[in-house]
Amino acid sequence: MENPSVSKNWLRSTGPAIIVAAVVCGPGSILMCSKVGAQFEYQALWVLGIAAVLMFATTVLAGRVGMVYKGTPCDELASRLGRWSSVVVGSVLFVLIACFQSSNNVALVWGLEPLLGEVNADGSAAAIPKSMQLAVVLITNGICVAALYGFRHLYGKLERLMKVFVVLIVAAFLINFFQVMPPVGKALAGLIPSLPEDALGHLMPTKEGGQGPLWPLTGMIGTTFSVAAAFYRSYLVREKHWSIADAKRGVIDSAVGVFALCGISAIIMMTAAAAFYGTPSADKLNSVGEVARQLEPTFGASAKILFSIGILAGALSSFLVNALIGGTIFSDGLGLGSSIDGKWPKLFTVLALAVGAFVAILSIQFDVDRGTVITIAQALTVLGVPALALALLYLGSRSELIGENRTPRWIMAVVGIGFLLSCFLAARTALALYYK
Repeated sequence: MENPSVSKNWLRSTGPAIIVAAVVCGPGSILMCSKVGAQFEYQALWVLGIAAVLMFATTVLAGRVGMVYKGTPCDELASRLGRWSSVVVGSVLFVLIACFQSSNNVALVWGLEPLLGEVNADGSAAAIPKSMQLAVVLITNGICVAALYGFRHLYGKLERLMKVFVVLIVAAFLINFFQVMPPVGKALAGLIPSLPEDALGHLMPTKEGGQGPLWPLTGMIGTTFSVAAAFYRSYLVREKHWSIADAKRGVIDSAVGVFALCGISAIIMMTAAAAFYGTPSADKLNSVGEVARQLEPTFGASAKILFSIGILAGALSSFLVNALIGGTIFSDGLGLGSSIDGKWPKLFTVLALAVGAFVAILSIQFDVDRGTVITIAQALTVLGVPALALALLYLGSRSELIGENRTPRWIMAVVGIGFLLSCFLAARTALALYYK
């Protein structure tokens, strides 16, 4: 029977997908949505809508996989295909997360510069001192490790904290949105599917043309439709002890989480469209810090401060959870346990944090271009995504899933489309790295 509390309080039906939304809405997603708005104005809102549908179906499928099976996804893969399959999935995800974690560290420093750094002669935000950059990286990672080992029953505290971060992100960006106030008619027209002129000629990178003008658009899809984060939801529903009886609750959870994620993305995109489209500033948005700084001349210091607060909230919300995804699933892939309170998941989470911090410290110490670090790190995260999508499709289509355990066909169809899209994005990313 359906749990009667579902209809009493919808807020209690949320949790796992809010954590997913918090980890996806990081600095990379904020930057991509800003660039898309600045470059395409409102014309790409419909693309964000498609990414939302794909993300919704994938989180629903991941949740059902976590509810239906007795074992974890990696346990089920190991029992059906052999331990090698779960090791591959866990290893792929750990590498993706470690790469992404390095970009989180760099982006966190970048987000502070509009608030703490001085302004260069050309008007750009100056880098804060190296000592301060290193301190930010070390202190943030230290706090994450302390929280990991200092709190008992980490899931409940994590869920509450992520809800606070999501509210903070929404508030920061929404205030700027109302200050800019995009025209409603033009924004709604962006929901009608259309493509920029000669878009089909730039679908894949070329040696002569590089990634082409569509790369912010494909980047936005990749950062919004996050299969890795969706895959982790199958573990989060197990932390809440949900079963197939909670399937409706799971759908509500997915809807709220994806609505929060894509709502924030749409707000950022429309704000950037209203503020930057058709202006010289549109070509200067190469970092989240630059987005914040470019808002100041037109809308004042408060706009810069609010955007920076949103950036920092996004970076912090994805910081620990991102590392937990890698640590938990890598541990589970090796057959060493999947509880976020377990010994091995914590150790591998610390390892993911350490790898991300180490790469960030090296880039700071040797003055490596931070945009390059973030671009490469986030590009590498796309390459392994098809394997995760394929694992979800495999587990969701087993013949023993009958009756209420059976995965609805529409979910499998939409996730199948998502799998094909992830293959396209991975191929595009591989070509871009090859030509770089």
